[in-house]
Amino acid sequence: MHDPYDVIIVGAGIGGLCAAIQAASDGARTLLLEKGERYGGSTRMAGGAFAFAGTDLQQRAGIDDSAERLAADLIKVGRSLNDPALVQTFAGRQLEACRWLLGLGLSFHTVALSGGQSVPRNHSLNPVAMLDTLHRRAIDAGVAYRSAAPVARLVAERGPRGARVTGVELADGGRIPARGGVILATGGFSRNMDLVMRFAPHLRNALPMGGPHNTGDGLRMAWALGADLLDMGQVKGTFGVPTGTPLPGCEDEAPKLISAMYKGAVIVNGQGRRFVDESVSYKLIGDRCLEQPDAKAFQLFDASVMAQSSEMPTVSDYRRALRTGLLVEATTIDDLAVRIGVDAATLAQTIDRYNRACDGELPDEFGRTSLGTGFGKPRRIETAPFHALACTTGLTSTYCGLKTDTTARVVDVFGDLIAGLYAVGEIMGGFHGEAYMSGSSLAKAVVFARIAAADAARAAATAA
Repeated sequence: MHDPYDVIIVGAGIGGLCAAIQAASDGARTLLLEKGERYGGSTRMAGGAFAFAGTDLQQRAGIDDSAERLAADLIKVGRSLNDPALVQTFAGRQLEACRWLLGLGLSFHTVALSGGQSVPRNHSLNPVAMLDTLHRRAIDAGVAYRSAAPVARLVAERGPRGARVTGVELADGGRIPARGGVILATGGFSRNMDLVMRFAPHLRNALPMGGPHNTGDGLRMAWALGADLLDMGQVKGTFGVPTGTPLPGCEDEAPKLISAMYKGAVIVNGQGRRFVDESVSYKLIGDRCLEQPDAKAFQLFDASVMAQSSEMPTVSDYRRALRTGLLVEATTIDDLAVRIGVDAATLAQTIDRYNRACDGELPDEFGRTSLGTGFGKPRRIETAPFHALACTTGLTSTYCGLKTDTTARVVDVFGDLIAGLYAVGEIMGGFHGEAYMSGSSLAKAVVFARIAAADAARAAATAA
C-alpha cells in the first residue's frame, strides 16, 4: 500500500493533464498515472482543434458565434440523442476553459470551419507543443507524474447503495489510496478489437487508429463496478484517413487525417461517383465510405481549395499532403481520373453535374447546399491543377462510454453515483449523441476535466 493522494488521475492525455493542473492548483495532492512511456495518448494524434464559441479570435475575424449557437449545433449533430445537461454545462463553461488555456501560455493560430459547425469555430494549435506545455504546467503545480504505470483495477468499497472508489490498484499489485476520488481519463477502445466487435461491429473494417494504449481499460474498470454506459451503438469512424504510402523519409511528416470537403472538395468512390452530402459530419461520411467498394473514396478538389491550405489545423495542411506524396496532382480532370484509376467519363460527368448544381442549374443530387452545416456556398471545381486524395474511414476514437452527471461523476446502472469516481474525455458517454461535431472532443475534455478535478479536490479537503 502506497501513501495516499487527494486525487488520482488515470491517463495523461489532454483530459488527464488538465485535471491534474486544476486539482493541484486547488491545493490537492495529485498523482497522474500514465500507462505508456510518454504522456499524450490520442491527443498526440489529434488535429489540434478546439470548438470554442464567442472568443476574441472569432470576433476579430467577424464571426458571430455564441454558447447558445454552439449548444444548438451539438444537439443538431447528435440528433438530439445527447444528454442536454452535459451539452449545456459544456456550452456555459467552454469560453472560460479557452481563457484558462490561454492563461497557461497556449495560443490559438487560426479559426476555421469544420464538420457539424454552423459557423467557423475550430481554434487550432500544435497538439504536441500543447501537450508539452500542459505537462510542464502540471509538474510546476506540484503534480506527481508516473509513466509506464498501468492501472489494473479500481479499489472500491461495496455498500447497499453501490460502490465507493477509494483508490487504484496498479498492474504490479501496488495499491494507492485516493481521499477525494479517482478521475478516469483513459480514452476509448479503438485498439481493442474485442470491444469493437462487441459494441461497434459495423466498424470492424475501419482502420484502427487512436492512441496505442486505447484499449478500454478505464471503461472495463468502471464497468466492473456497475457503471452505466451510453452511446455505445453510436460509435462512428472518421473519414479522411489517407490510404496511400508516403514518399520515403516522409512517413512521420505525412498527415494522418485530411478534411478538404469543408473547403470545397467533393468525395467520389472508386467508380468516380459521389455518394454523400460532403457538408455533413465526417463521422457520418465515414459510415457511408465503409459502404463503398473496398471502403475507399477520394477527396477531389482544385486550386481554389489548395490555396486554403494551412499548417493548423493539420487536417487542412493540403500542401504537406502533396509534399509527402499522398496527394495526386493533374492538369485536367481526365488526367486525374487516369492517375487514380477511375473511369474518366464517369468522373467528368460527376464533376459536371456538381458544377451545374453549384451554378443553380439543377438541385444537388445529395442535397448539398453549403460547405458545412449551413455555412458557406459550394464552389465549382474548375481551376487547375486538380488534386485527389485516396482515403478511407479510420477508427480514431470511440465517443461513447461511462454515464456521468454534469460534475463528471460516474453513474451506475441503477442511477446511483459511484462515489469517488469521475470520467472525462473520450471515455465519457452521453455528450456527443449520434454523431460528432469537429473540435468538441478536445474542448469537452478540458471543460469536464477541470470540473471533475475541482469537485474531487473539494471532496479531499472535506475528508481531511
